[in-house]
Amino acid sequence: MNSVRGLLSASVISVQNSCFIYPACQKCFSRLILDSRRFNCLKCGCTGEAKDTSYRYRLSLKIADTNDLFDITVFGSCLDPLFGVTAEDLQRCIQDFNQLSGETNTDASPGVLVQAVETCFIGKRFIFGV
Repeated sequence: MNSVRGLLSASVISVQNSCFIYPACQKCFSRLILDSRRFNCLKCGCTGEAKDTSYRYRLSLKIADTNDLFDITVFGSCLDPLFGVTAEDLQRCIQDFNQLSGETNTDASPGVLVQAVETCFIGKRFIFGV
């Protein structure tokens, strides 16, 4: 893996998926396996009660600079200012919305949220640390 880091000014072409938040291990930030009462991290072995699960942003984007297309994923609290809330607060809002609307897919973001994220990001230029 190349250890050279830099900044890339690029425009967002598309949002690659509709799942912007994931249950994250507090130790290694890997995706947790959740059931109704417990969570388990397959990477580091961390376990706990589902009610204590932390959430983290993961925004997968297709971006373009003047010459190339890139698939990138932006993780973590750097997205808090762009969403206006922490990932945990947004997760609570999504859960409340899904309960009110009768949505059974707990991983799905409401369509209106997906549309809002697309409107806010697609066509906009950002500086990415890569």
